[in-house]
Amino acid sequence: MRAAGVTAGVLLTLTGVAAAPAQAAAYRYWSFWESDGGKPWAYATQGPATARPADGDALGFRFAISNGTGDTSQPSVAPDFRGICGGVEKKDGTKRIAVVVDFGGPVDAPPGETPPEKLIKVGCAEVREDATGAEALAAVAKPLRYDSAAMLCGIAGYPARGCGEPVAAGGDAGGKKTPAPTAARESDGGGPSVGVLAGGAAVLALGGAAIWKARRRR
Repeated sequence: MRAAGVTAGVLLTLTGVAAAPAQAAAYRYWSFWESDGGKPWAYATQGPATARPADGDALGFRFAISNGTGDTSQPSVAPDFRGICGGVEKKDGTKRIAVVVDFGGPVDAPPGETPPEKLIKVGCAEVREDATGAEALAAVAKPLRYDSAAMLCGIAGYPARGCGEPVAAGGDAGGKKTPAPTAARESDGGGPSVGVLAGGAAVLALGGAAIWKARRRR
């Protein structure tokens, strides 16, 4: 009976762990978007320092509060390469990249900071053929600010401080600096995350040991 009680307790504990909702943290940061040949914005899978856009591509940057790629706000201006770079003639050894910078709005601004009066900045970057996305951005919206881990923290001087801090439920930034998410959340598919499954396995292991000890005392 005692072993059965332990088993039931283990199963109930595991059920509770698996059913517990994941608490997704919100972050305030610059998200990075790409558009290849006039396609809609797509969340970038790498940072601007390693991305190498081609002539005719568009890059977008949006400052906002978000939980990850699933709810990150896109730049509010379409990736219109022709509209942004239509008047710029391609030169040998260079490429043209349309750059869109969306500073968000007051609701996304860090405490004590105000977004630029003009919330959208666009420009056509003329850079060498092997230039990165970061170089294209710098050609349009200096100064840029990075942290020690090479995370993009500020564009055109905004924001002046901070870099990817978590945001509390009330909208104020937390005190601990945490890197902003760059990939999809672990549980986008609706199932338990890897951490939940690992925790469940640990619970089962502990429960199994308790059952074995209980049987030995019989």
